[in-house]
Amino acid sequence: MASRESVDGAPAADDYRRLTAHLPEPVFVPLSGYTRLPEAEMLARAEAFHDAMQRRRTTRHFSSEPVPSRLIELAMRTAGTAPSGAHRQPWRFVAIDDPALKRELREAAEAEELKTYAERLTDEWREALHPLGTDHIKAHMTDAPWLVVLFAEKYGLRSDGSHRKNYYVDESVSIAAGLFIAAIHQMGLVTLTHTPSPMGFLRERLGRGVNEKPVLVLPVGYPHPEARVPDIARLAPEAFIQWNAPERPTGPSST
Repeated sequence: MASRESVDGAPAADDYRRLTAHLPEPVFVPLSGYTRLPEAEMLARAEAFHDAMQRRRTTRHFSSEPVPSRLIELAMRTAGTAPSGAHRQPWRFVAIDDPALKRELREAAEAEELKTYAERLTDEWREALHPLGTDHIKAHMTDAPWLVVLFAEKYGLRSDGSHRKNYYVDESVSIAAGLFIAAIHQMGLVTLTHTPSPMGFLRERLGRGVNEKPVLVLPVGYPHPEARVPDIARLAPEAFIQWNAPERPTGPSST
């Protein structure tokens, strides 16, 4: 077990111990469920998962073929395994398969998106979106058998109505979203990350609390037999991966 000392050998701050003296001692249990695998199996698993994710594409063309709710549930439960700031777990998922509700949400989203595309987009933003071929028509919201709306709990509410602070909400919810997307594609379905702007209508229509903000609308289903995707490429690994830090310059000019 690692000692409770900082890396330079100094003991943990006495002030922190004093400030937390009134709190119960943290409880730890043995790490369970972990099995160390042979390195060859680790590599095979890593390559297989990478290959599956490399085939992942975002499409806006969905089949209306039904998808069992159990699959959607498992994807949401997988997302719920994400780490979070102070273990607040600030993600909330709403799964929708009611056709009338999906239609209502689509109409509301398209009304907002029409204003965005016609009035709110800057030239730079419009230029960035153009290769994706998007517009205010959001057929995926009614074509896909499921809409999953992800909310972020900005702060908790105690029984007396007072606020309980959540920490690193955006980061925590983003990790959960990534796990959800990976789970959906790993099971053989497709999804896309739709961010209607603004999104307040989602909180109001779905009856969520004032302490929650909508983050993503994720249509989920099978791809349409004639589904298409933009002809775009991912970054090469060397464009987003760095190993360690660059060597520091030496000599008089480095001071």
